[in-house]
Order: sequence, then structure tokens, then C-alpha cells
Amino acid sequence: MDILLYILAGAGVGFVVGLTGIGGGALMTPLLLLFGFPAHTAIGTDLMYAALTKASGAITHHRQGHVDWSILRRLALGSISAALVTGLVLDLYFDDADQYGHILTNVLGAMLLITACSIVLRGQIQRWSGKLLGGHPNSIAVLTVLSGVLLGVLVTLSSVGAGAIGTAILMVLYPALRSTHVVGTDIAHAVPLTLAAGLIHIYLGNVDFMLLGALLIGSIPAIQVSSRLAKHIPDNVLRSLLATMLFGLGLKYALF
Repeated sequence: MDILLYILAGAGVGFVVGLTGIGGGALMTPLLLLFGFPAHTAIGTDLMYAALTKASGAITHHRQGHVDWSILRRLALGSISAALVTGLVLDLYFDDADQYGHILTNVLGAMLLITACSIVLRGQIQRWSGKLLGGHPNSIAVLTVLSGVLLGVLVTLSSVGAGAIGTAILMVLYPALRSTHVVGTDIAHAVPLTLAAGLIHIYLGNVDFMLLGALLIGSIPAIQVSSRLAKHIPDNVLRSLLATMLFGLGLKYALF
């Protein structure tokens, strides 16, 4: 019965991701915590889940020419390096996962709150982005790498942020980038980032492979179905519901 529950959970999260394009890590990790999994197992398993589920989306966006590889390389330069350093710190300074579990949970709560705010303020972010930066290419390139560093640390610690936060960063730094390219570049960058962070958690012993398989069985077909339904459901309704849910979960885990 537990396997069936995990398959249904994967299907539910996959359905939401297919409708909104965001929310995978932000929904799956809190759900696994509610199921009783410790924070390190929930986060480690979700990172591998995210890497595998987003890979097909990244391939599709690449074929459609929606991935800006120069931006992706800058983000990845910072994020993957930061993910590896974060994993090294966890390995060297803590004897076991129980000692850093509370850190993972608190970072998760903070990231859920930030993700909820970025969803609500998405329109404002797009309008403000052109005014916040001067647009000097070298400055933008450095800020992109530094943004990747921030994402690498936070995603490794919480499994959240590669989607909604990554999208918000791209909208601010590259206001002229078409929305399809923002989404495509963000999804493509999320694959190596979550894979690197997931492999770190495998090394730390934080991934439940039975659970991972069950989640994938449910999510892959659900994403295909909901992607076809997305155009029939108002986007603002979906994003409002998702933001409300993430805000509530964020408060719960930030104050854990």
C-alpha cells in the first residue's frame, strides 16, 4: 500500500508541474516529510526525482531552440561548484544526517516562502527587471555566475529553487530574453544542478531508490497528461493556489 501511495504522490506532483511548469521540488519534498521520511531522505530523493523528470523537458526545449547555452554555462559554473562544496561541508563537518537535518528543514521552509513570493510577484519582477540593472554585459555575466552559486547552495540544502527562483533570476538579469527561452534555459540548467546535488546526496546515503522508482512511475505519465490540459485552465488561478499552498508549507518548516 505504501508503494501505491508513493506512485499517487508522484502522479499528483507531476500533474501540478505539467500544469504550471513549477513546483516539483517545492511540493515533493514537503509531501515526503508529511509521509514521515526524514529531511535528508526527502531532499536527496527529490533531487534525483527532479533531475530525471526534467531531463525530458530539457531535451524538448533544446530541440525547439529555447535553451540559451551561454547563460546556462554561466549559471552552471557557479551552481555545480557550489553544490559540490556544500556537499563536502556536510560530509566533513557532520558525522551523520541527523546532525544537519534541522538545517535542511529550516532552509527548506525559507525557500518555500521565497518560491511562493516569486510566483505571486512574477509580473512585477518582469516589469522591474529592466530598471534594476544597467545592462553592462560583464556585470551581468558575473551576477549570473554568483546567482548560480546561490542556487547551488540552496538547492543542495533544500531541493527547492531550481525552478521558480531560477526563473525569477533569469527574468531580472535578462529582461529581453523571451519567456520561452527563460523557461527552457531554467529547465535545462536544473538538470545538471539537481543531478549534481542528487549524486552528492547518494554519496551521503540520503536517497531511497525504491521511493524514487515509485515516484517516477506516477509522475512521468501524469506530466504528459497535464501538459495537454494546461492550456484549458487559467494560469493565474493555478499560480495563486500553488503560491498559497507553498506559503503555508514554508511557514510550517521555517518555524520547525
